[in-house]
Amino acid sequence: MSNNPEKSILVVEDEPSLVFTLQDTLENEGYQVHVVSDGEKAIEKVKDVSPDLLLLDLMLPGKSGYEICKEIRELKYTFPIIMLTAKDQEVDKVTGLNIGADDYITKPFGVKELLARIQARLRRASSYSKSGPLEMLTLGDVTIDLKDGKVSKPDGVEHELSTREVEMIHYLVQRANQPISRDELLEKVWRYEYSTNTRTVDVHVSKLRAKIELNPDDPRYLVTLHGVGYMLKIN
Repeated sequence: MSNNPEKSILVVEDEPSLVFTLQDTLENEGYQVHVVSDGEKAIEKVKDVSPDLLLLDLMLPGKSGYEICKEIRELKYTFPIIMLTAKDQEVDKVTGLNIGADDYITKPFGVKELLARIQARLRRASSYSKSGPLEMLTLGDVTIDLKDGKVSKPDGVEHELSTREVEMIHYLVQRANQPISRDELLEKVWRYEYSTNTRTVDVHVSKLRAKIELNPDDPRYLVTLHGVGYMLKIN
């Protein structure tokens, strides 16, 4: 049995037999398991237990997995979300990933595969994906206080972050080490579904980079991916 006493997993699933299997399997692996079967109660449970990872069924009574996932990310929780679904259509997977899910597993699935996915996501989450809304982030010698909107550098210089910049950092952390297009940032941070004004993103990224990088002209963390967009590198 694995020793995972400090890791908690919230299972949001309404199929009793699957809930029993998941709870039994995860507890045998040493995880602390919480279960909710109603979509309407999922967010309340997230706030109550602050899980390290969420297993989220797509089709639920009261509120869909899509709605729950989107609401969790809007609340700035950054823990990994693995969606469980009987559907195997690409459009469903794309929708889930676009609103903040980290992984997808299609029913029926093997226990070993699920455990491997969970372990991989928990490892990847590391110290940057806290179980509650992220308040502090350290990038090398730079400390970012997201709660108070301040950046502290080793030379004593401090920068104030705008509300938009704080939102950008939250989203970049959610998608850390993954390429993010300008259109995606416009949609997720600015809430623009369609816009040709991607220059807005470039300007804000440039200003943010000047605040969080020791050498903005040669960025180490908030890097440009030419022809793609940007990436926050935190490993």
